[in-house]
Amino acid sequence: MNSQHPDGSVFSNIVRAPEDPILGVTVAYNKDTSPIKLNLGVGAYRTEEGKPLVLNVVRRAEQLLVNDPSRVKEYLPIVGLAEFNKLSAKLIFGADSPAIQENRVATVQGLSGTGSLRIGAEFLARHYYQHTIYIPVPTWGNHPKIFTIAGLSVKTYRYYDPETRGLDFKGLLEDLGAAPTGAIVLLHACAHNPTGVDPTLEQWEQIRQLMRSKGLLPFFDSAYQGFASGSLDADAQSVRMFVADGGECLAAQSYAKNMGLYGERVGALSIVCKAADVASRVESQLKLVIRPMYSNPPIHGASIVATILKDSDMYNEWTLELKAMADRIISMRQLLFDTLRDRGTPGDWSHIIKQIGMFTFTGLNTEQVAFMTKEYHIYMTSDGRISMAGLSSRTVPHLADAIHAAVTRIP
Repeated sequence: MNSQHPDGSVFSNIVRAPEDPILGVTVAYNKDTSPIKLNLGVGAYRTEEGKPLVLNVVRRAEQLLVNDPSRVKEYLPIVGLAEFNKLSAKLIFGADSPAIQENRVATVQGLSGTGSLRIGAEFLARHYYQHTIYIPVPTWGNHPKIFTIAGLSVKTYRYYDPETRGLDFKGLLEDLGAAPTGAIVLLHACAHNPTGVDPTLEQWEQIRQLMRSKGLLPFFDSAYQGFASGSLDADAQSVRMFVADGGECLAAQSYAKNMGLYGERVGALSIVCKAADVASRVESQLKLVIRPMYSNPPIHGASIVATILKDSDMYNEWTLELKAMADRIISMRQLLFDTLRDRGTPGDWSHIIKQIGMFTFTGLNTEQVAFMTKEYHIYMTSDGRISMAGLSSRTVPHLADAIHAAVTRIP
């Protein structure tokens, strides 16, 4: 009777999906019983003691929200918290941005960076004439999936040069130069994930000129504003350069890293348009993308962000805490570099201090990574990406020993 369902389930023929390569690292780490184990896979900030951090200014904002009896749990509008959207656009484009002053920006609240990218991708698949998006090699593992499932066709452009462990600028310009007119190009605003390699401002300017001359549409992913260099303005320069020329672009923002609001899922998508009436029509269509997806976004995280951004004292407190996080990561880079140099580890490790942001692309190969996991209980993604935030002055020597052993024993 039930021949097509051997175990009686209509889902009998479902195969087990593979573990997520990044989240799978944590699963393996959790199973390891070694006291010296170290997880460098996770993209979340950790203190010197290896603990997650809730910013003091975030706790203060939450206290204010909880103690305000006028706050209710009503639905937000489809586009989210208006104040949050306004302040988010101001944060990334600059308070004096002509695009904002001329009402040419449509901003909607999204479910952190991922959700904001997804809304933008789906909007483009429905309303933009080119359905091809170019993403860098390598890039964050979720990028190709988000764009493909939203209905865009994903192509790649060269970005990282394994020889120099820096930017393949020539390859990047060639590939974007060969892209069809009007193609969408995904750009990491700063602190490129996973490599930590960013173009210089001069290189950004060349990228901008090339893209504008070919009518390529920039889609910025800004996951680390303020977290990369410690300066909110410096980390937004690439985006502001593209807005300053009067052209159009998209920007997805996340507050996961820079406010430590990972699990609150707070983000925004902004689309900079040529004119105010275009922006208003774009916003009306963004609502039609969001409504059948999750109807409207959550209120708590966005309220935390708005509370901090609108109050100058809290804003200043935030910038200090943000700089402290960025500085700790920069100091871990320096310490790891110095420790490898002191050990006389073969190879040039200067890329560790040249790269920026949460991650370092070590240049270690899959075999070396597997060796370090087996022999030293150090967990990271198989491409050799390590989270600098997972390190402390206590654990750097252990990592340096492991890297030294890996590169001397395994070619």
